[in-house]
This record gives sequence, C-alpha cells and structure tokens, in this order.
Amino acid sequence: MRALRNIAIIALLALIVAVVPGGDNAAAALLALISMLFLVLIVAGGYQLFRQYRFQYLGLSENQRGLFVGSLGAIVLMIAGAQKLTSTGGGLILWFGVIAFAVISIIKVWGDSRSSY
Repeated sequence: MRALRNIAIIALLALIVAVVPGGDNAAAALLALISMLFLVLIVAGGYQLFRQYRFQYLGLSENQRGLFVGSLGAIVLMIAGAQKLTSTGGGLILWFGVIAFAVISIIKVWGDSRSSY
C-alpha cells in the first residue's frame, strides 16, 4: 500500500507539471535548484577536505601541487562539458581519456607524497 501511495503522489506531481500552465518552467527551476544545491555540497565537502589535509597539501612540491590542482580542474571541466562531449564518439573517447589521465595523475601525486614520509 505504501508503494502504491508513493506512485500516486509522483503521478499527481507529474500531472500538475503537465497540465498547469508554466509547470514545465517550474520543474526546470526546481531541477536547477537541486543541481545548484548539489554543487554547493560538493564545494563544501572539498573545502572541508582541504581544511582537514591542509598541511599534507602544503607539504607537496610545486610540481605536485600544480599537477594535483590541474587534474582536479580537468575533472571539473569534463563534468561540466559531459553532455556535449559524450554526444559523439570522439568526444566520448576524449572525455574518458582526460578523466583517466586526471585520476592517474592524482593517484601518482598521492603515491609520491606517501612515499616521502
């Protein structure tokens, strides 16, 4: 019964979006709000991680820090452009390549920093 009630609620909300004038705009606005909230939470988590591991980050060499920050930037850009890049075969290969290179670079920096202790 509980699942049926939840399905009915979702169907009612979909009906409101479909029937009410401007409902599609309201749904798009709600989706944008949820997306922005998700991004704010990711940034807050990243800031918390930076505060927690600040001394390890500052202990990296200039090259390691540049590679680390550049790799994070590449991942952010690939996430931002994922919809456009993954619509073609070549773009999808490029997307996976850049993501793989960035992740491998982060793992390399992490491994090198751990071996220096």
